[in-house]
Amino acid sequence: MKPTETELMLKGYGLTTAELFYHMPDYTHVLNSFVWQEYDLAPDHPALFKFVEFWQREIEGPLHSVRFTHRKMLSSGEWHNQVGEFTLH
Repeated sequence: MKPTETELMLKGYGLTTAELFYHMPDYTHVLNSFVWQEYDLAPDHPALFKFVEFWQREIEGPLHSVRFTHRKMLSSGEWHNQVGEFTLH
């Protein structure tokens, strides 16, 4: 049985979000992105590295780069409430 999110957080896990940029298999000059989220342990990130190894082994689109963040990498002082509106076109 898979542990609940609360059980994972009590064991030190935190939400990890990764954005993987990869080359399209048929159009290698085109980059696409994929967002992955899972509860993982910082700083080693075993679940993230397991997923990246799976991607390299099973997915045709070769990875270009991976950006990720973990709950523990963000502190409350880094968040600021911003109020505003952006108009495009």
